[in-house]
Amino acid sequence: MKKRINKSILFYVASVLFLIASAIGLMSGNENTMAIVWLSLGSAFLCLGSTHKKKENNQTNTNDK
Repeated sequence: MKKRINKSILFYVASVLFLIASAIGLMSGNENTMAIVWLSLGSAFLCLGSTHKKKENNQTNTNDK
């Protein structure tokens, strides 16, 4: 049996990386526009991770019946 990586975890990891890049960009003060883009991407990936997790839970619940 192969172990599969949960895709929602990958979305969460990408979200954390984008948010860290945003924080670094905002603290440096050089290019705030790019930091806002990183912040938006981090938030989007956070939302994707949470919705993908709900879809996986719904599929496993219907398969158990």
